Amino acid sequence: MADKTEKKSKGFFAKIKSFFERIGKFFRDTVSEMKKVVWPSKKQTLNNTLVVLVVVVVAAVIIMVLDAVFHLGLNLLLRIG
Repeated sequence: MADKTEKKSKGFFAKIKSFFERIGKFFRDTVSEMKKVVWPSKKQTLNNTLVVLVVVVVAAVIIMVLDAVFHLGLNLLLRIG
């Protein structure tokens, strides 16, 4: 028969200690990554916000126009039929 190697299970307190060590490592890694972030300037943020607002307004106008066209087309079809 093949010999099965048994894994030694960690004790309760060892598991708790390992859990908190992993949490600590997570926060250390998070802080390290946040230091690498290049944050946009106030001018860039304002510019990006304005671009998003303009695109949203243009998209809304296009959807409103298409909705009105489809509404008129559907009304014509319903009157004919």
